[in-house]
Amino acid sequence: MIKNYIKAARLRTLPLSVSGIIIGSFFGNEYYYQNTNSLITSCDVGCPTILQSPIFWLAILTTIGFQVLSNFANDYGDGIKGTDDNRKGEVRMVSSGSITPKQMKLAMAITSIATLSIALGLIYIAFGKENFGFSVLFFLLGIASIVAAIKYTVGNSAYGYSGYGDIFVFLFFGLLSVVGSYFLFTKQLNFQIFLPAISIGLLSTAVLNLNNMRDQIEDKKALKNTLVVKLGNKKAKMYHYFLIIGALISAIIYVQLNYNSSKQYFFLVAFIPLLMNIVVVAKNNTFSELDNELKKVALSTFLFAILFGLGHVL
Repeated sequence: MIKNYIKAARLRTLPLSVSGIIIGSFFGNEYYYQNTNSLITSCDVGCPTILQSPIFWLAILTTIGFQVLSNFANDYGDGIKGTDDNRKGEVRMVSSGSITPKQMKLAMAITSIATLSIALGLIYIAFGKENFGFSVLFFLLGIASIVAAIKYTVGNSAYGYSGYGDIFVFLFFGLLSVVGSYFLFTKQLNFQIFLPAISIGLLSTAVLNLNNMRDQIEDKKALKNTLVVKLGNKKAKMYHYFLIIGALISAIIYVQLNYNSSKQYFFLVAFIPLLMNIVVVAKNNTFSELDNELKKVALSTFLFAILFGLGHVL
């Protein structure tokens, strides 16, 4: 039974989900130690890494919790609606009968409570008692994340069935993930941080778009009107090119505005498989073959986050 819940959690989606946290934490952690009265006054001399930060690890755990909740809810929502009955790719647990709808609802409830508890610990460590307003704001954002994770496929007004999934992925995986984690460290906004946030948001949306291109035939039959179903395959491909190229341009603009060294362009390595993905998508006529591209784009996004963050602090 535990094995079935692990399958439903879809562990291969987790690196993508934490990519925004990695970038926001790299930038936020360095800012904190360069701009506070810390005993360490220069990050050039032994600045603690994000791996030593409880804020980073609690943010990672919180994000993983939200992602697992989203995957459970997706499995449940599509399963009870029959959308997954003829799907390609990984077998879903509710539609296959491996987990009953009642059992999945219980797993969703437990995951929600556990994730919110971790989020509360994160909020307290980041803001303490001195920043009550920020604590309330991030608590509400946590509630919004839970609602968004569940409402993607669950209920009669599930936004994933109306073509709005791309917007929510861009907002939560991109802007909120990067800017939010940065704010946890710095307690302030730097509007230039929105540029890498846009890159992560666009790349995360590209993964969703690939998923929806792969499933477009079954989704159309099940009345799941994703953006791909609304656009049609040809326009969905054009949209995909925009997502990848837009992410690249946004990252380059940030580097041009802030650095003079070529080492900040290490992140371009991650875009080699991403640009190759554009070629694969352009030539694709068999939608099921796009399943192999999902992992490539997700892991490339994860690599981009690491290289972009390292380029900033090195």
